Amino acid sequence: MVLVGDSLAMTIRGEPTTLSITLDEMLYHAKQVVRACSHALVVGDMPFMSYQVDEKQALISAGRFVQEAGVQAVKVEGGKEMSSTVSKITSAGIPVLGHIGLRPQQVYTTGLKVQGKSAVEAEAVIADALAVEAAGCFAVVLECLPSELATAITETVGIPTIGIGAGTGCSGQIQVTADVLGMGSGATPRHATKFADIRGVSRQALLKYAESVRNGVFPAAANMFPASEELLAFLRQRKR
Repeated sequence: MVLVGDSLAMTIRGEPTTLSITLDEMLYHAKQVVRACSHALVVGDMPFMSYQVDEKQALISAGRFVQEAGVQAVKVEGGKEMSSTVSKITSAGIPVLGHIGLRPQQVYTTGLKVQGKSAVEAEAVIADALAVEAAGCFAVVLECLPSELATAITETVGIPTIGIGAGTGCSGQIQVTADVLGMGSGATPRHATKFADIRGVSRQALLKYAESVRNGVFPAAANMFPASEELLAFLRQRKR
């Protein structure tokens, strides 16, 4: 599964949150990912205010993801309060991936911190998981939850759980590509591991390129296109 996440607002555009990305911008990026994927299930992340107004708006937004971008499913943040919206979308034949726990689109109300740390909070998260399952989600993302709680949810629901900062007890794992590849300049989130240093490699390559140009090493003969005898004769004649 490949999720085209609204986190591209931060990883590609450098925004401080995911809230600024629009539906049209998400559709553009999702369409490019769909073109590149031949086997993976591509999921489009419903951006902020593309589904919160009412169920009709949510269905239209989800439909645009399928029709215009070509994704095979959409992701909706929210638990019990979004269950009727999820049902509306799935009733139209559009698969929905749920997302509970930490919800980046609610950054200004809940912050970017671990959720479900107390018994009361944990009970609410479990209720959210059961609600989105009953509403028809084919799987649910569990973000930034204590690993024991995520394991309990996985054992409780009948759909796959996809963890991000939720431990090894989930059915699967998902991470932001920019974090995995080391593309950013900031600190790597605790839930992620930088498996490569693409930013460092890219920076060194550009510095080496600039140095080669200054020193006259690039372009080399192998990078140039030779002139024909006719062209050489013309240039010599013109020089006279």
